[in-house]
Amino acid sequence: MTARALYLHVPFCVRKCAYCDFASFETPREDPLMDAYAAGLERLVVESLDAGILMAGGTAYVGGGTPTLLADALPDLVASVRRHSAPCELTCEANPDSLTLDMSLRLHDAAVGVQSVHDDELSVLGRIHDGRRALETLGQAVSAGLDVSADLMCAIPLQTSESWVTSLCSVVDAGVSHVSVYPLMIEEGTPFARAVDKGEYSLPDDNDEALFMEQASSFLASRGFTRYEVASYALPGHSCRHNQAYWTGVSYLGIGTAASSMFDLDEFEVLFHAFPQLERPSSEIARIRMTCTSDRRFLASHHRLADQSFDVELLTEREALAEDLMLGARMSCGPSKELVSRARDAMGFVVDDTLASLIDDGYLTTDLAPTEKGWLLGNELYGRLWDLASCS
Repeated sequence: MTARALYLHVPFCVRKCAYCDFASFETPREDPLMDAYAAGLERLVVESLDAGILMAGGTAYVGGGTPTLLADALPDLVASVRRHSAPCELTCEANPDSLTLDMSLRLHDAAVGVQSVHDDELSVLGRIHDGRRALETLGQAVSAGLDVSADLMCAIPLQTSESWVTSLCSVVDAGVSHVSVYPLMIEEGTPFARAVDKGEYSLPDDNDEALFMEQASSFLASRGFTRYEVASYALPGHSCRHNQAYWTGVSYLGIGTAASSMFDLDEFEVLFHAFPQLERPSSEIARIRMTCTSDRRFLASHHRLADQSFDVELLTEREALAEDLMLGARMSCGPSKELVSRARDAMGFVVDDTLASLIDDGYLTTDLAPTEKGWLLGNELYGRLWDLASCS
């Protein structure tokens, strides 16, 4: 087996949002670096297929940054990925300020970063679009025939229960088939974190955050959306396969600066053939995670897999299984019976003891699906499953 999910990272933005700590860089719209970078991604996709580390027919996701800032280069990149790897699902992140009708007609599926439909909340976040533009863009993308997802953020300064429900209602009324909801995270070193430290913003407390997430769950269910992952809701038949790949232990390939990849033991040989710059791990290692550290300018001019540099994280079999159990608990169905059986074979009955305690404490059902408590207190649930990595 080789990677069945492909992630392409586009690290360019018109302006970096105040809360963002992703690998993204403010870039003028006319900067030729973007075209060169996109062309480099295309070449690396083709080489990855030829090298056997990427399987055709999987899923693909173009994220950022702001992929739609690439303008005409984005549909060209998407067309190349579809032509060479024929993914069963291909999604592009989009921002309302740069997703045009022509671009919508040339893409496949779009995940639009709306965050909110209220101008005061958007201003706090440092977004460069307003609520009207966000809803126009969603409607335009739906009318163009795209399968559209909207990202919304809760626990924003100035946000109220009423304004949150309005944002939810507005994006659903625009015709989207998928909604991702997540609370604002205060990331150290960002302008937003500095403003909070100075007392410029008052944040909703944990109870408010929980209320917002419960409101999202209730409202979206009333409109026919099913929660299939802790932060993701979809109409029937519209769950994101790429999202599910991350939470179910599927190997994935990331291309682009700061993009991450994950491969398991049985894929090491083909991996090291494609990336001779990597060191072979010792025999107890079962999983490798790689994050590209080559910057955007380097990747725009160096188009070979062997040219890239990486930070590498190595996981033992026990760590890999604990990680898969933890990630599986993000899914509405919980970790699979097959995964639990493999974990038990490797770790012993400490797995059953841990799962039983999580059931007794109300985080999981007897079928190992997360309960409402498990959804709301996910850090506790995930932490106890990850602790299996170090249990003796």
